[in-house]
Amino acid sequence: MSENKERLLVKGNEAIAIGAIDGGVECYFAYPITPQSDIPEYLSRELVRLGGEFVQAESEIASINMVLGAAACGKRAMTSSSSPGISLKQEGISYIAGSELPAVIINITRGGPGLGGIQPSQGDYFQSTRGGGHGDYRTMVLAPSTCQECYDLTIWAFDLAFKYRNPVLILGDAILGQMKEPITRWKEREINPNEGAEWRLTGKKGRKQRILKSLYLDEGAMEQHNLRLYKKYKSMETDLKWEEFMVQDADVIAVAFGSIGRIVKSTARKLRGQGLKVGVFRPITLFPFPYERIRELARSGKKFITIENNTGQMVEDVKLALCGICDCGFFANMPGKVSTPEDFIQPIKDQFN
Repeated sequence: MSENKERLLVKGNEAIAIGAIDGGVECYFAYPITPQSDIPEYLSRELVRLGGEFVQAESEIASINMVLGAAACGKRAMTSSSSPGISLKQEGISYIAGSELPAVIINITRGGPGLGGIQPSQGDYFQSTRGGGHGDYRTMVLAPSTCQECYDLTIWAFDLAFKYRNPVLILGDAILGQMKEPITRWKEREINPNEGAEWRLTGKKGRKQRILKSLYLDEGAMEQHNLRLYKKYKSMETDLKWEEFMVQDADVIAVAFGSIGRIVKSTARKLRGQGLKVGVFRPITLFPFPYERIRELARSGKKFITIENNTGQMVEDVKLALCGICDCGFFANMPGKVSTPEDFIQPIKDQFN
């Protein structure tokens, strides 16, 4: 990546909005909900000033279907919401995936189930990584842990969405969305004006008719469609991303994502100061998940503990990665609690017994 050295002190939500602009967003459709409302607030001002389209829709359902329409025209389209709002968007996300259209979806999660509260939570991991709506589909899922990553991953999300013709979801949380940090913006870059030229709807204009759909009624058509989607989801593994923190000599590796992954790194530093060799593995792509790399680390004799701000979701993927090589401890940091590095000291220490 190239940087233009412009430094800004912004919230994580604002970093996402700035990343969307620098990533070439043309259309943004959303409905306000805490704790992500800084995103539409920023884009309502800046995207319009730059000539883009901003619509506060009448509902979450309306906004995701507006994204579908804009994406079908080859536009860089985006929406954002928080947990219950994302639930309302699930049917539209399934249609976007089924129609093989690019879109960027932001989820700044809050506590649940139900309306829950605006406190931090990572309770939407299953919803995000397993599709969330009806049918066998997947969204590519990226989990930032800093404001800089909020910015960087939003730009990358637009590129991935067009690369795979698939929705890409950024999974943040209330901690990340509301904290402030400096970010460095990238240099201005050109967006290929021909992206999606072979499938986007622009009016027939004498060419062969194009049909974008998710309905397949002919004999064998849906089977072939799902087979093609399955192969595409497997191909996304070429874009796996993760962070390893002091894992090479570690006896115990804590696996955590997003803001919890960041906090656990501070815990690891404290335990290193006590003579305990602790490392952190932080998945950045949650789907696809870096199974093979975790498996490699397990084969070298390391122990594992998964730490999440939920009652146990990513731990299932970690156990699948370990595949019987070793067991994995788990510590549930309950949704609604803002964690400190000290919260995780004893659970990690227990893995040395």
